[in-house]
Amino acid sequence: MPDLMDDKTSKDLKRVLGKLPNRVEVLYFTQENACPACRNQQRVLEEIVKHTNKIELKIFDFVRDSDKVIKYNIDKIPATAVIGKKDYGIRFYGLTSGYEFQSLIEAIVIVATGKSGISGEFEEMIRHINHPVHIEVMTTLTCPYCPRAVHAAMQLAMVGDSIRADMVEIAEFPQLAQRYDVTGTPKTIINETHSFVGALPVDRVYLEVLKAVNPEEYKRIEQAIREAHGHRHVRKAESEHEYDVIIVGGGTAAMSAAVYAARKALDVLLLAKDLGGQINYTALVENYLGLPNIDGKEMVEQFVTHMELFSVAEALGAAVVKIEKKDNVFTVITEDKKYYNGKSVIYCAGKQYRKLGVPGEDRFMGHGVAFCATCDAPLYKGKKVAVVGGGNSAFTSARDLLSFASEIHLIHRRDKFRADRELVKEVTSAKNVTVHMNTVVKEIIGDKKLNAIRIQSVNGGQGDDIGVDGVFLEIGLVPNTSPVKGMLELNEQGEIPVTRDNGTSVPGFFAAGDATDLPQKQIIIAAGEGAKAALTAYNYLIENKLIVQKALTDSWQQ
Repeated sequence: MPDLMDDKTSKDLKRVLGKLPNRVEVLYFTQENACPACRNQQRVLEEIVKHTNKIELKIFDFVRDSDKVIKYNIDKIPATAVIGKKDYGIRFYGLTSGYEFQSLIEAIVIVATGKSGISGEFEEMIRHINHPVHIEVMTTLTCPYCPRAVHAAMQLAMVGDSIRADMVEIAEFPQLAQRYDVTGTPKTIINETHSFVGALPVDRVYLEVLKAVNPEEYKRIEQAIREAHGHRHVRKAESEHEYDVIIVGGGTAAMSAAVYAARKALDVLLLAKDLGGQINYTALVENYLGLPNIDGKEMVEQFVTHMELFSVAEALGAAVVKIEKKDNVFTVITEDKKYYNGKSVIYCAGKQYRKLGVPGEDRFMGHGVAFCATCDAPLYKGKKVAVVGGGNSAFTSARDLLSFASEIHLIHRRDKFRADRELVKEVTSAKNVTVHMNTVVKEIIGDKKLNAIRIQSVNGGQGDDIGVDGVFLEIGLVPNTSPVKGMLELNEQGEIPVTRDNGTSVPGFFAAGDATDLPQKQIIIAAGEGAKAALTAYNYLIENKLIVQKALTDSWQQ
């Protein structure tokens, strides 16, 4: 049809498709009179198959051919599936005209040849992904960069048995674009929760997939890449070594302190269970100067990458359980029974989410029990959830779940809410929200997976079971200060009182971030306090002749 394809395009297409070594099935799912774009997409496919006898076009009705719809996991139309010797999980939703015509032809070629275009060694790495991966590339037909993003996703699907890849044309599916907050294309969504914008090469997309489904493996590979390029200078911690300063914690304050201490040429050790702190549970940060609208995990990555440019000793994976001081030397003990010595300490252990302390909670932590509805709400589409708490955090979580969960049970132990009035009104007026006042959770129930909670009135009585698929805890945070109890006095909230220069009642012991009594708990404030604590610790070490002055170039101007 001349209105679909000019002579040059037709000749080029015939040349490309004439080289196909194997037959390909193109399955098209449509519905008469129900999809304005369906007829146009069918015309595109019919025009393609005219150019070769290696492509067989099969057309199915979305309603009448429900068995095929279920078999090929089709959830919207128009849908185009490209099938070779097997189903690689390659799908196109919407029109494949404009720039996406290239994406469809490239998919047909790699399926027909059985060659992904990826090196054998890299293919082996991809095959080791055993978590289910669903990649959705949000595109427009006028985006010249989108085919690159689509092709990378299709390459991964070709290789990984657990990976499927969709091209989604946002003009045809605006509700999906709104759900994923697509403000620029291409935007790639992984398992409905993790996303990035831009046409990354396939190796970078692979890392993004790992980041979503296997964070530990992603961290290992990403660190190895940075080390190979000379961008990571972390050293292993030595328990028999005496450090100039030991930084306890892995959040913003700790990493900021590490950067400033390292720039002062101090011998620095950072001890933490993991890196990132509370930012790991934050979906979006909008108020950090210079980094507007940044994903929490992306912010953590940037902080870690910056800190690890410096020669800092790290010991991660074990929390600090006790700190002692004897003869001007601090000994920091970790839960794996290792001892580290230092001339000074900067304590930045932050706060942790408060738990219920009920049976089943620890067992299902991270497997149905979570703290961040903002992060995990899409995982509970059409499911039942409980939100425990009565403040702004609880109601914000409930609001984030409104458009996903079929039922939301809001459980609060008191007879009044502490959240803002408008937020309470918005949530409690929703049809899928049930409020349980003067009620506590007594148990989290499940066999292989969480399936219910047992609730009870605060006045006692018989408990009731509510079927849920997930539980979000929004009952506050507590300072991680138990390791320093007995060494210095804490305030009523369990926080460490600090002076304006981050000193404490113990000489050589400094503190910063959310573990202190500083009233404002903000990421940017924690960064400043960590830097200030490092500079104060440096001055302490110099003034007490515990080190010689090694760095003279640092100032607030650098």
